[in-house]
Amino acid sequence: MGAFLFIINDGCYGSERAFNALRLAGSLSAQKHAQVRVFLQSDAVGCARAGQRVPTGHYNLELVLAKVLRKGEVALCGDGMDARGMKDAELVDGVRRAAPGELADWTMQADKVLIF
Repeated sequence: MGAFLFIINDGCYGSERAFNALRLAGSLSAQKHAQVRVFLQSDAVGCARAGQRVPTGHYNLELVLAKVLRKGEVALCGDGMDARGMKDAELVDGVRRAAPGELADWTMQADKVLIF
């Protein structure tokens, strides 16, 4: 079994870094013996906002997150949420605000850490 931690910093739609990271996380989470955790911080916290509306044919990170959440975990930096005025009620179902120190714990438990 491999334990993968994705740390994503980039915003939702300014580049495709967050999309590429979440797409890889979703593919890994579909593997039988993989444990996948995603930590969204800084501008990436916006990736977990529910009700995203994007142009037809454009990727929707809410849907990509749903694939990760089937077997993985997604947590957001509380400071990043607060700095951007995000409330827990605005989050995609299954995503949650991280407790202080949780990123450090997840990093210690991961076999591989991927930073985007």
